[in-house]
Amino acid sequence: MSAGELQALLRFLSQDAKVPLATAMSKVKDLQKASLDSPEKLAKVKHTDIAVLFTDEKVAKQIISAAKRVSKKRAAGDDAALSPAKKKRHDFSAGPPSGPLDLEASIALPVSTASEEELSNAVVHSNRAPLVLAFTVTLLKHTMPEQPLSSRLSLAQAYVSTTSRSRAVSLGIQTLDKAEIEAEERLAEGQPSVSIMGKGLRVLRRWGYEWNQPAEGEPKSKSQTDETDDEPDTQDQSNRPPALWALDLEALRKSNRSDIASANIAAGNHSKLPIYTPQSARAYLLKSFDSVDPSGKKPSAAARVERKASNLGHLLRTIELLYDSWAKVLEPEELEKRTWGWYVKVRPAVEDGVAGWGGKNEIKLSDILALRKQQ
Repeated sequence: MSAGELQALLRFLSQDAKVPLATAMSKVKDLQKASLDSPEKLAKVKHTDIAVLFTDEKVAKQIISAAKRVSKKRAAGDDAALSPAKKKRHDFSAGPPSGPLDLEASIALPVSTASEEELSNAVVHSNRAPLVLAFTVTLLKHTMPEQPLSSRLSLAQAYVSTTSRSRAVSLGIQTLDKAEIEAEERLAEGQPSVSIMGKGLRVLRRWGYEWNQPAEGEPKSKSQTDETDDEPDTQDQSNRPPALWALDLEALRKSNRSDIASANIAAGNHSKLPIYTPQSARAYLLKSFDSVDPSGKKPSAAARVERKASNLGHLLRTIELLYDSWAKVLEPEELEKRTWGWYVKVRPAVEDGVAGWGGKNEIKLSDILALRKQQ
């Protein structure tokens, strides 16, 4: 099953069948094993046939119903029959995702079903920053499990950007004077912050952002994507902390609208403030992990995009296996403390100093697997 097919199946489950994304991701491999890895195949079975995978009868029924509906549309030549890449372009041309569930589904990351042996033989080619991003996104699944993928991508990109800027300044590649630093600090006044691997990041709270479906009988909270720091209505909110956006203070300072931005922050109007978007973080990950074709042939542009997506899926699965092995014995805070050291041990070798800035080299997934806790 190719990365594109996996993405298509995830998209069907989370968007068409309205299955929570986390549940969809956990069932993809089982559906593949059962040869039920497409809407067309699912449309030919009864909901009782997938009861072993989806024990909630209501969920099983809505999957089969959605499969029949999608299959019928495709047979009639509806635009749902477009390839994943073309359909994606079509969706975005119509505007941004309409709600939290659609947003989370639209930014789903590639999923790998490769065996550990296959992963151990895989080698990807990249520079250091996207590897830090991949580690950080995975780390946040363990340290901030209440955050949706959109927030984790935003926060992870903020961490990488902040770290990269500090490095660039230390190498003399970028200059940042005292006035600029003070301006950013003024803009950040009053905003909440979170700490990720020792870096303090200013954030915006996304009150009421309901990013997964509540369990049967559980009250639904208000779905809204506009940020506000007004106190939430406790009757409509779950007990979990609000989802977050990472605020891009550098972009805010460079916008030359610091006075307007300060007024917006003071008034609680955050809809116009620049954030690190999950779409840009995802796009950065998708384009960053290439590999060498053993045949020496130059792949087509589409084939190269597919290969990079597959490589990203393999890398994320490998990093997840690392964290899973330690999460059983370490607290989230300790996982955070160890992350940078793990990254340093496996990052691509490049020249020191300015000469190595942005340099690329091999990343052996076997080196990441070797960091797992020994049984």
